[in-house]
Amino acid sequence: MNKIEKKYDNANECPITTFMDKIGGKWKPVIVWLLLKNGTMRFNELDKGIAGITQKMLSQQLKSLEDENILKRVTYPVVPPKVEYSLTEKGKSLSEVLEQIMQWSINNL
Repeated sequence: MNKIEKKYDNANECPITTFMDKIGGKWKPVIVWLLLKNGTMRFNELDKGIAGITQKMLSQQLKSLEDENILKRVTYPVVPPKVEYSLTEKGKSLSEVLEQIMQWSINNL
């Protein structure tokens, strides 16, 4: 195993901490996973696909992922409003990482 070369004075300097801040938590990985597996989804589809999340929390998490350029939001000018969410290329690049986390979880937890 490689020796850790840098001692972090502050945990926020650690790349894993940064990852967990931006992509981690209870809901963001689930949202990304659903979009990886289903492609483009509407708000209500995401809401129905995630048991236990409130619409307010879903909105906050989607906004945060959009701010990080993980997903894109497309609004169509129709009544009632139609909004679709899909992953950006940056978001799609999380596929392998999430697959590995899932496999590790299955094997170890």
